[in-house]
Amino acid sequence: MTSLKYEFYIGAEPEKVWKLLVEPEGTKKIFFNCVLQSSFKAGEPFAYIGPGADGDETVHVYGDILAYEPNKTLSYLEHPGPSYHANHQELTSRVTFTLDTVGKCTKLTLINDQWSDNHPSLQNTEGHWWMMLSNIKTLAETGNTLDFGW
Repeated sequence: MTSLKYEFYIGAEPEKVWKLLVEPEGTKKIFFNCVLQSSFKAGEPFAYIGPGADGDETVHVYGDILAYEPNKTLSYLEHPGPSYHANHQELTSRVTFTLDTVGKCTKLTLINDQWSDNHPSLQNTEGHWWMMLSNIKTLAETGNTLDFGW
């Protein structure tokens, strides 16, 4: 079973990195102008919503929150949005962000695993996580985002 794992050390406190992961001001800059809509309670739904194929309110990723501990852990079971694949409800993976303090840095660990068989988004996801995580690091440390030319 495929498991993607990324570790970044960021010169910022966990609270600052956390805000980039969950608050609209941060998620818009990191997750392609999307906001994360959720109650952040385990077992309840979430969705990344923003401009896309279905207009300004395109659901890009959705699913259920598995774990949420502010400034520490965010985990969810996700599906690609309906405009991406007709069988979106059958396609799943688990995403877990973990923040740990290391000296005066924050260690951000991302694990994206439990991919359903033949998930068509796996290959794109492998490359996009590097870009998004690099952007989190840069934004937290400098206040600026990276220019990927999009």
